[in-house]
Amino acid sequence: MKDLFTQIAAYLPEDRIAFVQRAYEFAAKTHEGQTRLTGEPFIIHPVEAASYLAELQLDATTLAAALLHDVMEDCDVSFQEIVREFGADVAKLVDGVTKLNKLDLVNAGPLDGGDGSGRQSEGSDHAASLRKLLVAMAQDLRVVLIKLADRLHNMRTLQAHTPERRRAIAQETLDIYAPLAHRLGMWDIKWRLEDMSFHYLEPVKYKMISRLLAQRREERERYIANVREVLIQALRKVGLRPQVTGRAKHIYSVYRKMQAYAVQGKDFDDIHDLFALRIKVKVSGDCYVALGVVHGLWNPLPGQVDDYIAKPKENGYQALHTTVMGPKGMPLEVQIRTEEMHQIAEYGIAAHWRYKEGKGQDNPFEQQMTWLRQVLEWQREDTGAEEFLENVKTDILPDQVFVYTPKGDIKELPSGSTSIDFAYHVHTDLGHRCIGAKVNGKLVPLDTPLKNGDTVEILTSKVARGPSLDWLNPNAGYVHSATARVRIRAWFRRQERGANIQRGRDLLTRELRRLSLNPSEEELTKLLHMDTVDDFLAALGSGGITANQLVARLTLRPEHRIPEEYKPPTTGPASGVEVLGAGDLLTSLAKCCSPLPGDDIVGFITRTRGITVHRRDCPNIANEDEPERLISVDWGATKSLHPVRIAIEAWDRVGLLRDITAMVSGDKINIASMLTRENDDGTATVQLTVFTTGVNQLSRLFTKLEEIQGVASVTRAATITPNNGSKAGALAEVAERS
Repeated sequence: MKDLFTQIAAYLPEDRIAFVQRAYEFAAKTHEGQTRLTGEPFIIHPVEAASYLAELQLDATTLAAALLHDVMEDCDVSFQEIVREFGADVAKLVDGVTKLNKLDLVNAGPLDGGDGSGRQSEGSDHAASLRKLLVAMAQDLRVVLIKLADRLHNMRTLQAHTPERRRAIAQETLDIYAPLAHRLGMWDIKWRLEDMSFHYLEPVKYKMISRLLAQRREERERYIANVREVLIQALRKVGLRPQVTGRAKHIYSVYRKMQAYAVQGKDFDDIHDLFALRIKVKVSGDCYVALGVVHGLWNPLPGQVDDYIAKPKENGYQALHTTVMGPKGMPLEVQIRTEEMHQIAEYGIAAHWRYKEGKGQDNPFEQQMTWLRQVLEWQREDTGAEEFLENVKTDILPDQVFVYTPKGDIKELPSGSTSIDFAYHVHTDLGHRCIGAKVNGKLVPLDTPLKNGDTVEILTSKVARGPSLDWLNPNAGYVHSATARVRIRAWFRRQERGANIQRGRDLLTRELRRLSLNPSEEELTKLLHMDTVDDFLAALGSGGITANQLVARLTLRPEHRIPEEYKPPTTGPASGVEVLGAGDLLTSLAKCCSPLPGDDIVGFITRTRGITVHRRDCPNIANEDEPERLISVDWGATKSLHPVRIAIEAWDRVGLLRDITAMVSGDKINIASMLTRENDDGTATVQLTVFTTGVNQLSRLFTKLEEIQGVASVTRAATITPNNGSKAGALAEVAERS
């Protein structure tokens, strides 16, 4: 409490401090005798939440609401009583946070909805919680600022919960609250929430990265100190008096970087921005002067210079970023910003937008929150909480790409967006009439992802023919943004119900035929929790249910899974063996003892190469003088692959087999055999036997094969027989193991 009032005394007038003091005394009295799971007095929780908001120098109304945010839910205090004691503004904030808490996993009951599964109820809670968060934020941002502070302290005391609930709350925090803090530009709370969530979700990986960072800490600090001194002297020569500090990389960020690098065959030693400096100058013009000094000292790496001052990020972040080849050939990341930019980077909207008593919101806030108004539009368009969650995760929480219209206007889209996404972002009617696109003056397929700086021109039909239902197929890759999906689905919903039912029946017939499945329409209606068969078919025909969702539900039913006919050997590239306990983080088998599945094994944490797995009787482990670096591991399950025959009917042409095999191999699916036959009508039948992990992967493969030029149909099939009367007069068979 003393820390809280020391903080607010630095910026609030005496009468407002007294107002906060009165709120504290009211909260302490109403929570008297209550304790948290940790055993601490309950009042510590609201005081900690208010203390974080005081660091952001928020107004007295917000601080009072933070202190009172649990009194309506956990004490016998009414909304009218808070209005009477502290005014309508405080009461509305407390009421808003109370409504959010009712959907919070921290305060929820058992995770399952009565069937023991837990997953459906938990996912629905996540979706409903995020929907409520964003709608509440649109009404008053302070509600969500209080909620973020509330979640921050809950994460600090998460050890008091059961392991199952700890993981559920940590996952919710990582999925919703940390990305939301990022979208608001609040870096300080974002990295704290991410690291604490990662600690509970992946404890072994968390400890491993912590050790790796600690092992190189002295080297990193020594290197940064030397580089910092050189840089300060160079900046002073041009008249700048900057603050130059080292910049720490938080653990979850390193983990994400290691994941990305692992795909490229790199390891921990290749993460260059572990060595990083931050330069703070007085005015934005000095940022560019400082950038020139940095590039004068060390050569910039190609493609590693970003100007977020001229083109701020969507959350308001501004700075100059560059990565240079520093002394001793070590890549060095440098961020350059003003003090104001630094405050916005750390604390986001809360840094440059604070409520003043009796005043509204300023223009920067209004500009920042345009994306939130779009959320309310989806709220009106959408039908389900899970669909809303999917839309928000793709459009509000991801990275962005900036492209130009033919007139030079900049449009901001989620990373991975296509020309169709661009068309719907400009105008709904433009999307409905889209029949093609030019990117940088060249015709491109509609599923081509856009890149920063692209100029996009949409080719349209004279009549609005409407979108294609295939655009909603996630496997096809036509649409990435939620804006486009919502508007396409809305178009189909407006069509006649009868047409949607027929379209849905056609799509269902095609999907079941190519997968060789035969569940009844009634069974599928029940499986997808629809009231009637017509409702199910109409939803399928309008895009409310996608073919991908249908296949996903089918794979949950044992009778619809591909039979387990084949398991690859436990050696070689298709073994699918993984190591549990250490996860999949930089794990390798020791060459000294060559452990095999079934051996009793133990993990050894190396200094730079992750975890090496040894047999327990390996002499190198038996003589290890640092037993704290040993970690328990075990063999995971071997992945099962299943042989499936696919029949492809296509117009015979040169290059057909090449295109088919390239598509299958590009999806990392093994081809066991191939059989082709020329038909008298100019078509060809190609039969593949492939090894897949299940119906989901098979459905994705069918979608891609159907996109190949000349392919008429793709189905699961029995063995085809030779056609001795064909032009070739023989069968061509190719066997491949990859």
